[in-house]
Amino acid sequence: MSEFFPFFNNSVLFWSLLSCLLAQFFKIVFNFFSTGEIRFGIMFETGGMPSSHSALITGAASGIGYELGFDSSIFALSVAVALIVMYDASGVRKSAGIQAAEINKLSKKLDPQSELLLKETLGHTKIEVMVGSFLGPLITLPGMFFLGSPLKIFDLIIN
Repeated sequence: MSEFFPFFNNSVLFWSLLSCLLAQFFKIVFNFFSTGEIRFGIMFETGGMPSSHSALITGAASGIGYELGFDSSIFALSVAVALIVMYDASGVRKSAGIQAAEINKLSKKLDPQSELLLKETLGHTKIEVMVGSFLGPLITLPGMFFLGSPLKIFDLIIN
């Protein structure tokens, strides 16, 4: 059992994953204000405000910078990966969603009985990515600074 303790002591992983989960939860809130309806299922969908991928990767990058130093090579690598993930979310995946919408239209036009329906909300707008990219460090850095790792939090609760 003791071999799992280092995993639960990883504050970068814990807080960046929490950033991702909170971003998914915030999708319910943003969806409510934009459509007036509460849809819990939106937590399990891709796309939408904010980008949870961006929150996860920028939370991890900022946590790595805080823990290892913002001048470390690992932080530089994490920033590079973060930029690729965010570019993919707003570029490649967004384009794939637009293509899926056009394919769906074409499919219905050619065969009105067609049941082909590709998922259209795959990527994010630039603003969705930006909000997610601010949310990650906004949750990760204070969490690491004030509360630390899950083991430290557990210790604070117990004692």
